[in-house]
Amino acid sequence: MRAIDLSGAKWRSSSYSNTTGGDCVEVADDFPAAVPVRDSKNSAGPALVFEAGAWSTFVTAVRTGGFPA
Repeated sequence: MRAIDLSGAKWRSSSYSNTTGGDCVEVADDFPAAVPVRDSKNSAGPALVFEAGAWSTFVTAVRTGGFPA
């Protein structure tokens, strides 16, 4: 995947995050083929960028208990 300009990204936190901005991730939904993900505590830091299909597969696995505790 080639580099994506994230300077105008609109980031959102997980709905499971607390209001104090604790340990959570943020994602940007503005990119049709990719899902940028970053650490909410380090908004100026690097972001990981996943292909949209791979991110969807990951989220589905989390929601359906696909990862053992």
